[in-house]
Amino acid sequence: MSHETNALAQIQRQIMWNRLIAVVEEQAQIMIRTAFSTTVREAGDLSAGIFDRHGRMMAQAVTGTPGHVNSMAESVGHFLRKFPLETMRPGDHYITNDPWLGTGHLHDLTVVTPAFHNGEAVGVFANTAHVIDIGGLGMGPEGRSVFEEGMYIPIVKCFDQGEPNETFFDFMRAGSRLPVELEGDIYSLCACNDAGARRLIEMMDEFEMDSLDPLAEFIFDLSGRATLAEIARLPRGVYGGEIWSDGYEEPVKLQAEMTILDDAIEVNFAGTSGLSSRGINVPPAYCRAYASFGIKCVVAPEIPNNWASLAPFRMKIPEGCILNAPRPYPVSVRHVIGHLLPDLMMGCLHQAVPDRVTAEGASSLWNPPLRGGSSVSGQSRGNKPVIGDFEIITFNSGGTGARPTADGLDATAFPSGVRTMPVEATENVAPLIIWRKELKPDSGGAGRTRGGVGQIMEFATKGDLEFAVNASFDRIGHAPKGREGGLDGGRGVVTMKSGKVLRTKGYQVIPDGERLILELPGGAGMGDPTTRDPDAVERDVRDGLVSADNAKALYKVVVNDPAATTKLRA
Repeated sequence: MSHETNALAQIQRQIMWNRLIAVVEEQAQIMIRTAFSTTVREAGDLSAGIFDRHGRMMAQAVTGTPGHVNSMAESVGHFLRKFPLETMRPGDHYITNDPWLGTGHLHDLTVVTPAFHNGEAVGVFANTAHVIDIGGLGMGPEGRSVFEEGMYIPIVKCFDQGEPNETFFDFMRAGSRLPVELEGDIYSLCACNDAGARRLIEMMDEFEMDSLDPLAEFIFDLSGRATLAEIARLPRGVYGGEIWSDGYEEPVKLQAEMTILDDAIEVNFAGTSGLSSRGINVPPAYCRAYASFGIKCVVAPEIPNNWASLAPFRMKIPEGCILNAPRPYPVSVRHVIGHLLPDLMMGCLHQAVPDRVTAEGASSLWNPPLRGGSSVSGQSRGNKPVIGDFEIITFNSGGTGARPTADGLDATAFPSGVRTMPVEATENVAPLIIWRKELKPDSGGAGRTRGGVGQIMEFATKGDLEFAVNASFDRIGHAPKGREGGLDGGRGVVTMKSGKVLRTKGYQVIPDGERLILELPGGAGMGDPTTRDPDAVERDVRDGLVSADNAKALYKVVVNDPAATTKLRA
């Protein structure tokens, strides 16, 4: 083959690769447009991707969370072991929410669908989405085993050659508080896989492809070599770090030792706290998903995420630690611990490549499941009214950590990447009123670059009637840590309007006339605050992100009139 012909073939394969990414992004967008749960259509708590005949992830949608995507990358292999590709037929759809075969808790449904071209199965599409209710205790840390946390779906066929498995759907409808939403979401997940398969066949016909295998090998070869080249640029060595979570029964320590080798990065989590009796435990696939994401953000952020680019990141997770929960330990809110892992990985990498790493952020989502009606208040309250039954989850975020050359992001989800749910969307599907949603001044850690600020939210029901929150909040007892002289981010606070402080985790009732107030943590700062540009400090004061008092005390900048531009170094 001549040099010109080979170059042309390379360009064509690159075009096909980009087209494949467009296919799976359309897959994800169809899910968002057709989903019933606000967690999917408003927050984008999902993943979508295409896999080769061997269950290796070729491409993922841009829309989605790393916990879903990287866990799903392992899930498809489990499906193919139970239902080999050669036994699948057009119109088949397979589903599970097994936390140890899927993405870590029962609220995530993973659906796998084969794609056929000229009668042959050429690959599979997969997706994952977070549904609002799967029965049981509901999403929260209170369960003492996974059996209490909801319906447990093994890998089963939910559609057989296009026909719904009515026995399966009978169980789903009977076991959920939101049967219409749950059934609708399952149809949505299957439909978006079908749409991806149709687009794939159109692509294969257009490019006259008989198989995906050559394209898969091209993707894996380039991605693998590019990732190894980025690892080769890092200084060899062993780097350690730790980070603390508030935990449930007691604080939880996450400890890691990272070894940078010639051809891999290995992480050993020895020294991490043991298992919890409550649902903050993390299945190992979810640990690998977020630890790999944290490494990749620093080491190889521009390389597409697929089987080959993830392969060099290897994890050793000791048995008995909270990051390696065995069945049937409770795992419902595994994200509380799991979302801290990228910060832990960056703490290790900061010792090797400090100019690429952010300060710690709020990390864990504050996504309180809220519930009201007869399950909270009972069937009768005398002369007191009872609101209609509802179950809703809202997704909210604190601030991200400061970056080496830029401030952190305000009220933005990292590492999950989910979108904040609009107030109007929540109030439209539940009898709730969100009275306040505003940025929290002085919550971003001071530094040369400032941490992103958190936010304050105030929840009540219509009529201020009682409702319940299944709290799973963190970064209250342990603030995000600054780097290189930057100050810690602001801690979170959970109270009622009366001032009563609530537990940070667990089921609690907000009485009549009360309101739930959440003050979300801010990200930590990076670098000495006194070296921050005075113009930036003045702008923060003018924008209400930093008080004039803190500008003087922490940044040594006096802003005499926040509405004006007068400032001077103290």
